[in-house]
Amino acid sequence: MSSVATQLDGTHATLWLRGLDGLRRAWSVAQDPTTAEAVAEQLERGGEHADDGFVSARLIAGRQELGALTVRPGRELSGEDAIFVSAIADLLAPALRDAEYAHRLESEVAARTREIEDQRRFTEKIIDSLPVGIYVIDRSCRIQAWNRKREIGLQGVSREEAIGRTIFEILHRQPAEVLRGEFERVFESGEMQQFPIESSAFGEPRAYRITKIPMHLDNRDVSHVITIGEDITDWRRAEQRFAQAEKLAAIGTLAAGGMHEINNPLATIGACAETLSLAMDEGTVVVQRGGAETKESLSLIQQEVRRCKGIIDGLLDFSRPKPTTKAIVDVNAVIEKTLRLVKHHPRFRRVALGVEADSTIRPVHANEEQLVQVFLALLLNALDAMEDKGVISLRTRSDAGGATTVAEVIDRGEGIRSADRSKIFEPFFTTKGPSRGMGLGLSICYAIVTEHGGRIEVDSTVGEGSVFRILLPASDK
Repeated sequence: MSSVATQLDGTHATLWLRGLDGLRRAWSVAQDPTTAEAVAEQLERGGEHADDGFVSARLIAGRQELGALTVRPGRELSGEDAIFVSAIADLLAPALRDAEYAHRLESEVAARTREIEDQRRFTEKIIDSLPVGIYVIDRSCRIQAWNRKREIGLQGVSREEAIGRTIFEILHRQPAEVLRGEFERVFESGEMQQFPIESSAFGEPRAYRITKIPMHLDNRDVSHVITIGEDITDWRRAEQRFAQAEKLAAIGTLAAGGMHEINNPLATIGACAETLSLAMDEGTVVVQRGGAETKESLSLIQQEVRRCKGIIDGLLDFSRPKPTTKAIVDVNAVIEKTLRLVKHHPRFRRVALGVEADSTIRPVHANEEQLVQVFLALLLNALDAMEDKGVISLRTRSDAGGATTVAEVIDRGEGIRSADRSKIFEPFFTTKGPSRGMGLGLSICYAIVTEHGGRIEVDSTVGEGSVFRILLPASDK
């Protein structure tokens, strides 16, 4: 710019750029008194006029007018001076356009970088605020992400210490080969894995739910695995309290039938005792060794007392809270135990109970009392759906080459509407009247079966009935 002014023996040269509000002074040599209005007027008239005291040339790059170049010389202008300024303007325009583009691109890149960084911090803040522990590993099992819950949790490993190291250097709750196997199953199958664990490593026993989620960066192979650890101890305790409440509600339902059943042997006992008492008062029966009639009456009394005791013991045994220890359990035996509980209830005497037990099914590793509770809830549910009439079938079989033990409760009741089918396992959801349950039975069944590593399915047709299907992993033992 200064060389342009020198070439024309001038003292002022100004670069003007066009903005939304017109020309604005971008750069000057010396204090040029020229105004934007004067430059715009001159350009409108053609670009060079000696009586203006300066010469102007448009800065045009392609079809874009960027602004103008003005020079105020120290001598009288000639036609060659105008040509010279125009030539300089033609040289400056592409450079200015490129510079402006580069500046705009640089500004956009800087703005986008700030936006990405803000979004990264925001996402990181969200992940750090979650009340669950989260970490991410790559295919070499190196930690790529580690949220704040993992930092302040029971293990208290800092993010700086964890990032970049293998997960086996950080976690020691189980052998490295077992942990590696869990991750490899997710990498190979591309399916989410979820399982519960219990730990007493830090004092009181705590229950956790571990979820491993496959992550795809390129929409092809699994590139990372996201692991989420949730402390579900309080939830598990609440679930157990709800389960016990639901069990007691079922016992209340069965107790009416049990009391009715007990009335029959009590009547027999009373009649035998009254007969013996009257006979002894009248002298027609003498209590002596070998009295056949007396023996028969006493034997009948003992038999009926044992019958009453069996009914009451069965109800009490089921109602008592028990530790959730697991053992090898025969599902067919669980169904038989459940049927012994319900057979005394008068409502179940109005329906036919059919059992198709496959004697070749493999046992399962489970808590027997919890499985009894599941089958009892499903039977009561079926009874309500059938309005105390018809046939309820229980069927067991094997699936997946014997790896899964399946038990089904089949009713021919009213069925479940499709709109309700997705909600039936939700707590407190019920289609029954307010006096016929809290809507916890099926949700507790779902929780128990899931905790046993299985799943519960339902097939239902309105007007034809429902099939509740329990699938549990068969035990190898």
